[in-house]
Amino acid sequence: MLNKSEKKQLVEEIHQKFLASKIVILTDCKGLKVNKINELRRKLKESNIEYRVVKNTLLIRASEDTDVAVIKDQFKGPTAIAMSFDDPVAPAKLLSEFAKDNDKLSIRGGVLSGKLLNAQAIKNLSSLPSREVLLGQLLSAMNGVSTNLVRALSNVPQKLLYALQAIKDQKTAA
Repeated sequence: MLNKSEKKQLVEEIHQKFLASKIVILTDCKGLKVNKINELRRKLKESNIEYRVVKNTLLIRASEDTDVAVIKDQFKGPTAIAMSFDDPVAPAKLLSEFAKDNDKLSIRGGVLSGKLLNAQAIKNLSSLPSREVLLGQLLSAMNGVSTNLVRALSNVPQKLLYALQAIKDQKTAA
């Protein structure tokens, strides 16, 4: 049991994490065995995602003046939160995959950049490629545009040379 000063410190710590997080996902892990929760925490920690079970009253206080405040109505019942500070897709992927194998874990909702997400939106988010893959695809597309532009521009002088060569050949033949 936490005393009043420890609760204040915990609220401030979570408040700062809410401010820094890209996405916060709420889950219900009631009935999930301790070893499964530890397995989930380990998987999430490997991707730099924090997973905590915190009292709802503390979560409501911590969410004040943050983007997470839009979801404070869902802080009811057993609540665990996953917070990602880098990639918003990674926790959605990991939690969705884990929930497929463990029916005791349910995703209730989340917040992405101040926008409220329901469970279906989080599942849709989990189907997106990771940030690195998306950046690679963007770079590939940008590289393709510049390559095609260089090819198009190099064809102009080449065609001019062909035309001049044809004129020269015509004049020498006449």
